[in-house]
Amino acid sequence: MSSQLWWWTARAGGIVAWALVTASVLWGLALSTRALGPKPRPNWLLDLHRFLGGAAVIFTAIHVGSLMLDSYVGFGPSEVLVPLASSWHPVAVAWGIVAMYLLAAVEITSLLRKRLSKRAWRMTHFLSFPLFVLGTVHMLSAGTDAGSILLQATALAATTAVAALTVIRVRQSRSPAPAPRPRIITTPRPAPPIPARSAS
Repeated sequence: MSSQLWWWTARAGGIVAWALVTASVLWGLALSTRALGPKPRPNWLLDLHRFLGGAAVIFTAIHVGSLMLDSYVGFGPSEVLVPLASSWHPVAVAWGIVAMYLLAAVEITSLLRKRLSKRAWRMTHFLSFPLFVLGTVHMLSAGTDAGSILLQATALAATTAVAALTVIRVRQSRSPAPAPRPRIITTPRPAPPIPARSAS
């Protein structure tokens, strides 16, 4: 394969990985804010959220692997694993490397959710927000397609949606939970006494 093909594959893989991360974050927020309706929900809604995150890992691997196979820039293991080790846009590439580690942490803890405490899983899952931010910054600063008006408009729309749903989620978490309805206990009325029969 030519280096041009690997470069195109790296670009496409990176954009698709960002789109999948964005979709996963938006879907997770939609579930947590009850934008998709009150509970209970079908299991496929949560399964779709997990699928988007897993697919993002696969396309991130395609993105990174294609960069290493491309001979134009010359990325090696250190350039794709160590922040600021790359001579080509080191800061912009570093954002992507940190985002990759955050994605790995979120996905691994999601797979191990049953073995982790709810607090540990939730705190790690909150890394999805800096993951989205760093991934967006990486795409718009290191990507060859960063100058695309369509890509910039898509990133702006996605960021606005994530921010709006996050505000809704924070407000919901701060609002007091509705008081449970009081249970009305009805005491059955005693049966009327049966009049005694008079002896004939």
